Amino acid sequence: MQFFALDQMLPDDHRARSIWQFVDSLDLFLLYQQIKAVEGHAGRDPVDPKILLALWLLATTEGIGSARKLADLCTRDLAYMWICGDVGVNHHLLSDFRTAPVEFLDQLLTDSVATLLHQDLISLERVSQDGMRVRAHAGSSSFRRRKTLKKCQQEAQEQVDALRAEQEADSSACDRRTQAARERGARERKERVEKALQELGEVEAKMEKRKKSSSETARASTTDPEARRMKMACGGFRPAYNVEFATTNNTRVIVGVSVINSGSDGGQMSPMIDQIEERFSQRPREYLVDGGFSTLEDIELAEQAGTTVYAPVKDEEKKRTQGEDPFARRKKDSDAIAHWREGMGTTEAREKYRERASTAEYPNAVCRNRGLQQFLVRGLRKVKAVALWHALAYNLTRISALHAPIPET
Repeated sequence: MQFFALDQMLPDDHRARSIWQFVDSLDLFLLYQQIKAVEGHAGRDPVDPKILLALWLLATTEGIGSARKLADLCTRDLAYMWICGDVGVNHHLLSDFRTAPVEFLDQLLTDSVATLLHQDLISLERVSQDGMRVRAHAGSSSFRRRKTLKKCQQEAQEQVDALRAEQEADSSACDRRTQAARERGARERKERVEKALQELGEVEAKMEKRKKSSSETARASTTDPEARRMKMACGGFRPAYNVEFATTNNTRVIVGVSVINSGSDGGQMSPMIDQIEERFSQRPREYLVDGGFSTLEDIELAEQAGTTVYAPVKDEEKKRTQGEDPFARRKKDSDAIAHWREGMGTTEAREKYRERASTAEYPNAVCRNRGLQQFLVRGLRKVKAVALWHALAYNLTRISALHAPIPET
């Protein structure tokens, strides 16, 4: 028995209150539009999306990524109980909501950052980009060659057919719920194997493009077909996804998010700059990336569009050892590439580039500390949803650190 209301027990400066204030200011029309049960018609009363949104934002800031753990906290933790307000939630509802509104989360990131830009609290004058590889929810042993995948596909189809035949022969062999669960499991396994075969074709095409033998080494996962084996920070190879963040240098606010299933950062700079321009109708004037992003094609596209790129020149030490100027124009360089090389040889450019590590790697470290070590969901779409949750939660804490009011979108 408690003699105080939840609102009286929760401190006035608790993070949950600022998160609720932020959520309460949002236009949630897209989420309300998806609710099919309405007043005056059949259907159970739905849980307000504001509650689910606030719960996941608070959980993400506290490093909670499990829907089951979050559902448990909603019954015994004061902050989560305060958000729920005696509304019951379960882990199925929380899990489905976390990965469903990808488009809404992406638009929410755009709207919240655009408000900060409008209030002159942040600037896109100088932006840094960095990527981090995050473990996928799949094991290394789940990767199979084409021959094995074909065999798995055949076995899965046989299992689906056997279950259907069993149901038709004796409908009372087991209860309908158990039978439906068995059929669903067999069907989903068959779908994963078929998806793995589809993804394997893309892997083989990429390996053939790199002139490697795809028939012997190409593999795809039957657990998470869209995951790829990547070299991790520990030096080993694991199933993973590559999460890319673009961050403002002056305020360290995330302004761009992308998730790819390639272990290489090459070619990812230009798409991120285009994403920022699409979101906010302006391009960064200066862009900082490490050597993994600095392909000549991307640098040329950025320079021609008016964005100055600060990235290390490859083979700089080797050229110095050979007595050559690493920043001099090379024979095949275009004017944009020559301008970039010459610029990176100046002291001013080197001073600016030093900001990259403290800017681009900071949100990565914060998100890692909040549980972005391994995804608990599968597939690019769901993985991107989780990455967007982390970006939104990170930006909320940055707004608080900048002593800025919660923006009203």
